[in-house]
Amino acid sequence: MTTIRDAVSADHALICAWNDALARESEDKALDAAALSAGVRRVLDDPKLGRYFIADIGGEPAGQMMLTWEWSDWRNGMFWWIQSVYVAPPFRSQGVFRALYGHVEGLARTESAVAGLRLYVHDGNKSAIEVYRRLGMDDGHYRVMETLFGFE
Repeated sequence: MTTIRDAVSADHALICAWNDALARESEDKALDAAALSAGVRRVLDDPKLGRYFIADIGGEPAGQMMLTWEWSDWRNGMFWWIQSVYVAPPFRSQGVFRALYGHVEGLARTESAVAGLRLYVHDGNKSAIEVYRRLGMDDGHYRVMETLFGFE
């Protein structure tokens, strides 16, 4: 059975390792370890920046998800952005993401100020796109544009 819990400071190294694996697997990118470590620590220390969740199976960490927030003036509500989703290889295809998503969706539906859930996914990550669609998510018809400062 999969249980979902809030991440704690002791999860720092695991979250860093999983974020690094996520970047390598999904975008073939190597992350700067110092920046990653500091970024994860900041979220764990400051709940205004985001919130990590850990999925456990049989008491063993199996996956993670992070939430961040974006205010929508059009909807007078907050979008919760799903980020840093990772399921450890031995636990894939066992409903870990479904459990994480269900937990977060349940929390969001209890908050009247939440306008919806969003995430971004790399165009080439077809398997993830299919998982998201099976959970009822639709293409938002937006393309993410970005300017990066100091990160290649």
